[in-house]
Amino acid sequence: MEAVAWLTHKYVMHGLLWSLHEDHHKKNPGSFFEKNDYFFLLFAIPGIICLACGIYTPRALLLPVGLGITLYGFAYFLVHDIFIHQRFRLLRNSDNVYLRGIRRAHKVHHKHLEKEDGECFGMLWVPFKYFAEAIKNKQSNG
Repeated sequence: MEAVAWLTHKYVMHGLLWSLHEDHHKKNPGSFFEKNDYFFLLFAIPGIICLACGIYTPRALLLPVGLGITLYGFAYFLVHDIFIHQRFRLLRNSDNVYLRGIRRAHKVHHKHLEKEDGECFGMLWVPFKYFAEAIKNKQSNG
């Protein structure tokens, strides 16, 4: 799912559907919801369809595909919305190297305010240099 998410983020969200994703890079202070939140529906609908068809028909691959989409969506909510962007004030002060690395990579992704020249399109797999930075910072601070 991470590969599918990376490709979708780079070529759909930063491409064809930039008009929905743009407000995620250019924050509107005081606004809890973004047009970017419509992607929840765009990704949940195929997941629900695959789950339903996989449960109620003998199509063996649809159930695992639906589960993959659904579980990745849940991970996205936890990691991206709660941990990285702090839409809910939880998990604020993690000292975990992995979590600090993905937070840093996402920060680098958001330094680009336009759809071009982006980097770090993944959420759970990011370049190792961000984990190395987190390790270095942890060692120098602790």
